[in-house]
Amino acid sequence: MPRRPGRPRSAELDAAILDAALDLLIDRGVGETSIEQVAGRAGVTRATVYRRFPDKIQLLIAAIHREHRTEELPSEPVDVEEMLAWWAEALSKPRLRRLTRRLMSSLHDYPALREAYWNASIKHREQLVRSTLEQAYREGRFPPETDLEIVQKILSGAVSYHLAAHPDTCTKEEVEEFLLAVVRQTGLRARS
Repeated sequence: MPRRPGRPRSAELDAAILDAALDLLIDRGVGETSIEQVAGRAGVTRATVYRRFPDKIQLLIAAIHREHRTEELPSEPVDVEEMLAWWAEALSKPRLRRLTRRLMSSLHDYPALREAYWNASIKHREQLVRSTLEQAYREGRFPPETDLEIVQKILSGAVSYHLAAHPDTCTKEEVEEFLLAVVRQTGLRARS
C-alpha cells in the first residue's frame, strides 16, 4: 500500500497550538496575537502552525470552537431558574469570563471571528433562552403585556454588565443571585 504524502497530524500538536492561541487571545487580544507568538508558546515552528491554519483568524476561530465544544451545552432547561443556574455556572469560570470579555471588545473589527463566536456559543444559548422564556410566559409566569424580546435583551445586557463590573472570582451562587434579581424586575413570578 503506498504511503500518503506528508507527515501525519498529531492531536497533541493540534491541542498545543489551539491552547496557545486561546491563551494569547485571552492575554493580549486579537490584534496583539501573532502566529509567531502562538508557535513559540506551543513549542512548534511557524510552518507547523501554517500547515494547519492559513492565517491567524482561522486559527483563533478553531481555538474558539474547540473551547466552546468543551463546555457542556445544556438540553432544554426545565424553567427560567434552571436556565439562569446554567448561565451562572458558565459565568463563574474565570477563563471563560476573560475570553468572553476579550471577544466582546474585538468582534466588530473581525467579522469572521464574530460569526465563529456566534455559531460556537451565542446562537445556541440565545435559542435556549428564548424557548425557556416562552415556556414561562405560557405558564403565566410573566405578565400578559411582557415583551419577551426585551426580557431577553435585558438578560444579555445583565450578563455583559456582570462580566464588566464584577470580579472573575464570583461564585456560581453570586452570579445566579444577580441574574435572578434582574429577571424578577422584568415581572417574572415565582412558580406556583
